Amino acid sequence: MRFLRRFLALACVFLLPVAAVADVQPGFIQPFARHEMVAAANPLAAEAGLEMLKAGGSAVDAAIAVQMVLNLVEPESSGIGGGAFMLAFDPRTRTTTSFDGREMAPASAMPGMFLGPDGKARPKLQAIPGGLSVGVPGVIAMLEMAHKKYGKLPWARLFQPAIKLAENGFPVGPKLARTIARWPQMADMPDIRHTFHHSDGTPFKEGEILKEPKLAASLRAVAEGGGKAFYSGEIAQEIVNAVQHAPRNQGGMTLADLAGYRAKERPPVCGDYRQWRLCSMGPPSSGGIAIVQILGMLQHFPASQLQPNTLSEAHLFTQASRLAYADRAKYLADSDFVDVPVKGLLDKGYIASRAALINPSKDMGKAEAGNPPEKHAQFSPQISPVLHGTSHMTIVDRNGMVIAMTTSVEFVFGAEIMAGGFLLNNTLTDFSLQPEIDGKLVANAPAPDKRPLSAMSPTIVFDRDGNFLLSVGSPGGPAIIDYVAQTLVAMLDGGLTPQKAIDLPRQLNLNGPTRLESSPANEALVPGLKAMGHDVTIQNGEGSGLHGIEKVKGGYIGGADPRRDGVVIGD
Repeated sequence: MRFLRRFLALACVFLLPVAAVADVQPGFIQPFARHEMVAAANPLAAEAGLEMLKAGGSAVDAAIAVQMVLNLVEPESSGIGGGAFMLAFDPRTRTTTSFDGREMAPASAMPGMFLGPDGKARPKLQAIPGGLSVGVPGVIAMLEMAHKKYGKLPWARLFQPAIKLAENGFPVGPKLARTIARWPQMADMPDIRHTFHHSDGTPFKEGEILKEPKLAASLRAVAEGGGKAFYSGEIAQEIVNAVQHAPRNQGGMTLADLAGYRAKERPPVCGDYRQWRLCSMGPPSSGGIAIVQILGMLQHFPASQLQPNTLSEAHLFTQASRLAYADRAKYLADSDFVDVPVKGLLDKGYIASRAALINPSKDMGKAEAGNPPEKHAQFSPQISPVLHGTSHMTIVDRNGMVIAMTTSVEFVFGAEIMAGGFLLNNTLTDFSLQPEIDGKLVANAPAPDKRPLSAMSPTIVFDRDGNFLLSVGSPGGPAIIDYVAQTLVAMLDGGLTPQKAIDLPRQLNLNGPTRLESSPANEALVPGLKAMGHDVTIQNGEGSGLHGIEKVKGGYIGGADPRRDGVVIGD
């Protein structure tokens, strides 16, 4: 009900046309907009994005405004101290490109940087807090690159909503309040205690007003000076000081590391699914390759077997997921450093051979990585723990430009240290903490200037004529891949609206146990899955944070994950 009330309030503010859709949720109103739409993780952030669209800005302009406000209202998940991937569809040229703002390792990074005295990888939760886990932030550089290509409004204008909220204060949202309360041990880190707790040590609660004057000053400096003001000068020095003098796990980042950071424009990873074409993020993200693989395998089965909440769908989906995650663990890494066999992993014949390994009536158990064509190097597979602090937005402007952007500080509150009023990421723990296994190097081992492997999967789907159809993405650590792929299958094969597909209970298999989100629909599948040999676990928690938009007759409909604070607004 809280989500519904928040949406209705914003709909009234923006005069959003709506149409009732009875099959989404009882009493739920399906968001509909004729011209432009923003789906983002917080109402204040979405409002900032729509403000830019209504002022004549592009989808990229709106994304920048959304990100700056998210830095305030959802700091536990993303911000300018982190990294991001953006997928952009330009309807004028009918082309899709991607912008890589993934964090880079400093020159001091070494393969064994996260090993303990015994030569074994330290537990990830011990490696996260402090400076050692901090990568050179990429969000500002990536957004500046995208703005130079697609921006319409002045760069400084896009920062104004966030600066105003930082100076005047904003009400703490439900998710931020929950996160502070659920991680009381983080108050041991001085920056977390000072920023998100009162002077008496009690955490900020939902609805209390939080002001961020230091962050406002940083945002104003970047608004006026662009990326140069972030990657050099006072802000850069604060970042270096925070990393080198962190209360735990000091790191070696330098001013030269910050000055040397470069965002990159890259071609997207694309593939076919039945009559549709989908594009997503390529390396250093594993998301696009894995999603194309999962859907590529599933298209060898009839759509009737992939209907939402059916036993056949849960089984087939988790089997395809097992195979994709096995390849991900062995072959995927930063392609600027590792010869990733992208073409081989996406080869239709190879994907068909992987699909042939799926038994429609029996769980395969732990899958092994395949042997794709054009494979060049042998690596040992890594294991990816599921930890996440990420956010996603999808935006369509009135000219038909589409932005899908996933943004992160990696874990909850990142490295738990701050500079310039913003949290710094812990993205270097997305590297394999154990650089060698059984005498073989892991593809995703740390190295200077290398970008850690990611699962972020901003995805855009096109119809048979190449027209924009839908876009979706999610936070969720390595599980992002399954969250996005499951939602795509539900919309494309199941015919669900974005909201109804996003509402579905999650079903995951990262090449281990089959993990089902606690729900009556999923629990009804357990006996059948166990009879097929699945090792099933039921889990609670926020998990996904999906946002999606679909083109429909006369406009757009959207969906926001009820597990978090997201909304969909437009006009």
